[in-house]
Amino acid sequence: MTTIDRMTAATLPEIRGPLSAAVVDTLAGGRRDGFDPDAARGADPFGEDLQLALHVCYELHYQGFAGVDDGWEWDQRLLGFRATLEQAFLEGIRDAVPGGDDVEALLDGLLVEPVDGEGVSHFLRDEGEWWHVEEYFAHRSIYHLKEADPHSWVIPRLRGRAKAALVAVEFDEFGGGRAERAHSRLFADLLTAAGLSPDYLAYLDHVPACTLATVNMMSLFGLHRGLRGALVGHFAAAEITTAPSARRMDEALARLGGAAECRHFYTEHIEADAVHEQVMRHDVIGDLLDREPELTADIALGIQATELLENRLAEHLLNAWPAGETSLLRPLHPLP
Repeated sequence: MTTIDRMTAATLPEIRGPLSAAVVDTLAGGRRDGFDPDAARGADPFGEDLQLALHVCYELHYQGFAGVDDGWEWDQRLLGFRATLEQAFLEGIRDAVPGGDDVEALLDGLLVEPVDGEGVSHFLRDEGEWWHVEEYFAHRSIYHLKEADPHSWVIPRLRGRAKAALVAVEFDEFGGGRAERAHSRLFADLLTAAGLSPDYLAYLDHVPACTLATVNMMSLFGLHRGLRGALVGHFAAAEITTAPSARRMDEALARLGGAAECRHFYTEHIEADAVHEQVMRHDVIGDLLDREPELTADIALGIQATELLENRLAEHLLNAWPAGETSLLRPLHPLP
């Protein structure tokens, strides 16, 4: 089963507060008078309203929205408002992580599995039901249908071995030159096989802020040259932690009778990311720090931010599912 790439753009999402209303209403009707920087500065940096507003702003740099003129991508007032949202989000991240510059210790820590085996992939492997898996797919669709795109922003910001090695990793992520093997296509095939929509951002109105934050972090780091070290740190953290969780997801899908296309997405990551881990750690980070040692703290920030936001998402999922509750803003189906 192969999903054909769809050209239909996503529709603008439903608003979640005054910040997202300012952005969505402006893009829908051309208003330019609803931006309130003070409201952005006082908002919850991880809240529904700010995260959706930021996600919509960032999406203008990716596939855009149906009926929204491409010229909005570089509108000065919208960019100014986005900068205020970004500042609040970045400050929220910095305040919530310990900081530091011991990159090796942070990377080593990612290799240590929790003794008690707690985590989303552990839950899905050991006791998850199919509706849990469907919800997990919906959460991850926000990133996986654009997989590796946010990391591409950092390529022109690197040099030498770091750039060449990161491009090699990205080449694998984009299917090694074969569209049907691109990881975003594999996830679309997964969604189709699972009976879910493979449309880009189909579940944007379903997922909560803790999901959007994991993707917004990538765009924030990728779109700012000054945060290139943080993007590299995030990318390395993602590659190190993906293979073990992908193995557990394959085991979960095998137990639940998941389709081959669903399992293939994860088995592909088991194989690929085990190699990518070493490339990112030694060739990308190693060379980048040799060239620009002043980026050490930023690389640490990227690693810690990834842990922070993934842990927030995991906590949300693992609070909802064992209680028999949906982890989405609106369930995909009536709950069993």
